[in-house]
Amino acid sequence: MTATPAHTTSATPPARDIAIVGGGIGGLAAAIALRNAGLDAVVFEQTTQFARVGADINLTPNAVRVLDTVGGDLGARLRDGGAQPRFRISRMWDTGAETSRIPMGASAEERYGAPQLTLHRGDLMSAMRDAVPDSWMRMGRRVQTIDFGERATLVFDDGTRHDCDVVIGADGIHSRVRTAMFGPEHPEFTGVVAYRAVLDREQVAHLPNMDSFTKWWGPDPDTQIVVFPLNQGKEIFVFATIGQPEWTEESWTTRGSVDELRAAYRDFHPEATALLDACNEVMKSALYVRDPLQSWTNGQGVLLGDACHPMMPFMAQGAGQAIEDAAVLARCLATGDDTATAVLRYQETRRERTAAIQRGSRSNEWLKEAGNGDWVYEYDAWSVPLGGTATAHA
Repeated sequence: MTATPAHTTSATPPARDIAIVGGGIGGLAAAIALRNAGLDAVVFEQTTQFARVGADINLTPNAVRVLDTVGGDLGARLRDGGAQPRFRISRMWDTGAETSRIPMGASAEERYGAPQLTLHRGDLMSAMRDAVPDSWMRMGRRVQTIDFGERATLVFDDGTRHDCDVVIGADGIHSRVRTAMFGPEHPEFTGVVAYRAVLDREQVAHLPNMDSFTKWWGPDPDTQIVVFPLNQGKEIFVFATIGQPEWTEESWTTRGSVDELRAAYRDFHPEATALLDACNEVMKSALYVRDPLQSWTNGQGVLLGDACHPMMPFMAQGAGQAIEDAAVLARCLATGDDTATAVLRYQETRRERTAAIQRGSRSNEWLKEAGNGDWVYEYDAWSVPLGGTATAHA
């Protein structure tokens, strides 16, 4: 079951030149959603080519539903390359006791209209990139600054310029679009680091629940080990976090120490430490966040994803919220509203939900004991009512 994209008006949208800054998950999702809504855009990405960096992406049903609905073979490709965990299991770090077991897999598809998919970030990026016309992509274009006037002008590092009516900032936690809109600021280091590793399934075939998403809850909110399948279950992803305020390097590609990883979790249950014993190499990164922003737009520029609501990974919603943003923003820009009203409507539709998920991700208690994920997973970005615009011209 998939949803049908819904709009609040059938009016013909005003002609707009739309620039998307950032060709990551949020930027490509915006391009796909805009195309689905009958709009055109240009994506400016600072790298010269896409590389297979990162490791996992956990797409929960609310995100998969958006990608299913845009047409083409995107949803089918993601299912072919990913895995569908059977359960979402919570276990205690020391005793191994289960505190919750929530059916996912086919049960999630039946309940929410879309499954949970876990896959390599590179596979998601490749499938999304193929859904965006080549004519929309401009690689190797790094934004230096943006001049906001009668129109917005992107100024690139090489001195070239691009004029447009609306700028979508999908350029991550260190967003240059946000800086151009609101001035410089800095994300907050949480004091928490993350370790990432990918194992061959055969290395841990003797361990239980390798077909499920399992979270080992640690002795404090910052300490955990998460494990789930990738690549149709042929690989297992291990993600572990712990407080380590002396480490501040933020990177997808920095190698960590396997010995340090094992030592940090040596008191965990034997089934958890067995996962870490199987790791031959590990990546390490510091985790940064920002408090919820009060404003995502200045009328011409508008932010989505980590550019406006970066969050801790504890609810697995970073990519999902960027994908939801993209669908709602495309719906708003496809109405007959002027640009300033359309982007404010998007902000008012999305801000409360993303702020709640930011807060929930930081507190790290979600689904620890029981309950279900309905308020997150049932959300349909294609049909949620669009917010009001009373202050659009204030």
